[in-house]
Amino acid sequence: MSIDVEDYFHVAALSGVISAEQWGSLPSRVEQNTERLLELFDNHNVKATFFVLGWVADRFPQLIRKLADHGHEIASHGYSHQLIYNQSQETFREETLRSKKLLEDIIGLEVNGYRAASYSITKDSLWALDILSEAGFTWDSSIFPIRHDRYGIPGSPSVPYSIETANGNIMREFPLTTASVMGMAIPAAGGGYFRQFPYPVFRYLFRNASGFGDRPQMFYLHPWEIDPDQPRYSDASWFSRFRHYTNLDRCYDRLERLLQDFRFGTVSESYNAFDSDKTLLPSNQMIRLA
Repeated sequence: MSIDVEDYFHVAALSGVISAEQWGSLPSRVEQNTERLLELFDNHNVKATFFVLGWVADRFPQLIRKLADHGHEIASHGYSHQLIYNQSQETFREETLRSKKLLEDIIGLEVNGYRAASYSITKDSLWALDILSEAGFTWDSSIFPIRHDRYGIPGSPSVPYSIETANGNIMREFPLTTASVMGMAIPAAGGGYFRQFPYPVFRYLFRNASGFGDRPQMFYLHPWEIDPDQPRYSDASWFSRFRHYTNLDRCYDRLERLLQDFRFGTVSESYNAFDSDKTLLPSNQMIRLA
């Protein structure tokens, strides 16, 4: 179970109508939404991994400390929620180090895991894995083995594996969930897919992806996805509004059903339960896959 801790105005789908310069003046809802998820997980005795955006941690350190105090795993979601392949390596390195130190100072523990904004480690930004390794991260969950307009490395492994980076470093990778249906990789990781698919369809796909219980898979959600009362931006494109607003009013109840239908733990617990060391994939091979 993984939660990407960001606010509604951080998402890429709304970046065309909300600039980063506006973020500080907009009403934040991330604290109350994350608190609601925390209560739900406590009620179901579920421990999750919270990928925290540095921008959020700067403003709500007490929230991040509370998540850690409740036994959840804290990982990094970067600092500014910018697509990695649109950043320079220098900017990405500075933001990566900044967000990691910020989180570690807040919780008093080492932060080992990372997830890129909008899963933006692609064949064009695999260099980010070297920077992550040099910064002290040991695992990543940013690679989606599908074809998508913003992310994905189609053909990459669908189960946990390790990557040998260009500099010879080793990063453990827990990819986002896909189900194989008639030879096609169907996304079944959560987020918009969780909200847009009818729940029985999503449940089937998630079970299919796990080999009907034989191997761990990755589920993700954002706090804003359980918040139907968030501000609406009618000037965003139809497609962006569809991606962002569809079934927000149903998501919380669906999530509660999911917690009853599957067993969940932190990313590290799930990764360690899987025999993943047999697969070591050089990053140059991943470039060829894409």
